[in-house]
Amino acid sequence: MKNIKTEILINTNATKVWDVLMDFENHPKWNPFIKSIHGEQKLGKNLTVHIQPPNAKGMTFKPVILTLKPNIEFRWKGKLGIKGIFDGEHYFILEPVGNNTKLIHGEKFSGILVALTGKMLEKTAEGFRLMNEALKNKCEQK
Repeated sequence: MKNIKTEILINTNATKVWDVLMDFENHPKWNPFIKSIHGEQKLGKNLTVHIQPPNAKGMTFKPVILTLKPNIEFRWKGKLGIKGIFDGEHYFILEPVGNNTKLIHGEKFSGILVALTGKMLEKTAEGFRLMNEALKNKCEQK
């Protein structure tokens, strides 16, 4: 198993961060990592997500929503091909810090191909950091 975990402090409340994060239609306008995201925002439903790590090929997958707690946590799990080959549990956790919000954004990878993905996971981690910065900028506007 391999993990990516990133954090950023966003100078606004969790409701604002949640609203921007869950506004799937507008992700292409501000998000440099998740180029598109579609689907019903409901537990157990599948999304269609297209990601583009920096300096890497894009990829589209259909994860299932595991957790959907407004203003607190959004989590999905996807797989490459068959379950157990290369699975990823992606999460966004919002923690209040005074009047601000700490975003914890990460993914837990498992499966038999994880050991072969070193460079790809480095690029993915950089994509998370770029997304975090873009989300911070978007939320702190106005």
